[in-house]
Amino acid sequence: MTGRMLILGGAGGIGRCLVEMARDRGWQVAIADLETSLERHPVPEGVTACGFALADPKGLDNALESAGAGLDAFVNLAGYAAPSAPLAAIDDQGWDEVISGNLGTAFRAARAVAPRLREGGAIVNTGSGLGSHARPGYGAYAVAKAGIAALTRQLATEMSPHIRVNCVAPAAVDTAFLRGGTGHGDETAPPRLDFEAYAAGNPMRRLAVPKDVAGPILFLTSPDSAYITGQTLHVNGGAYMT
Repeated sequence: MTGRMLILGGAGGIGRCLVEMARDRGWQVAIADLETSLERHPVPEGVTACGFALADPKGLDNALESAGAGLDAFVNLAGYAAPSAPLAAIDDQGWDEVISGNLGTAFRAARAVAPRLREGGAIVNTGSGLGSHARPGYGAYAVAKAGIAALTRQLATEMSPHIRVNCVAPAAVDTAFLRGGTGHGDETAPPRLDFEAYAAGNPMRRLAVPKDVAGPILFLTSPDSAYITGQTLHVNGGAYMT
């Protein structure tokens, strides 16, 4: 299946790879992302882009509305992670920012895009292995990503059989997200984890790269996954096995 695809977070590391792979397979691609992300990573020629500001309560809705109706696929790659800290040490503002930036954004995006999807369309959300496997210091982020998996199941139940809704849950991916986040901070900052130690403990013996995630996303938007909905596909090189 090809058609019109809208990617939220399309200027990030996974997003840019997904844009390229989707276009190679015949998709007409549009992206929505933070203004700062679009400034740092201009979109390729022929790709429609719309920016929004986090400070604008209606910014996300307006950005998605600009994509118009008649969408065949919507991919939500938006995410936000705060510095690692125990849950007991996080204040209300820090908790709210992470929950809103991940779970809240996923909810608002799905609500805004639902009436713009064609019959037989697909939504792909982005979760995380941390949503299923707890690790110290990532509490708020893990809770938000677990919520996105639950949101995916709820949307799949309510939107079937007309729209399929699934989720990819990557482990660590070698992008700017591990160094502050595209559009959020210093993309050249030191990474949040020891890449060599992480790779040594992974059955695939390496960190994921963007195409490792973009490929499964494209599968979940294709006819090859026509009987798959409400599922979370873990993409982690065997780091977490369910």
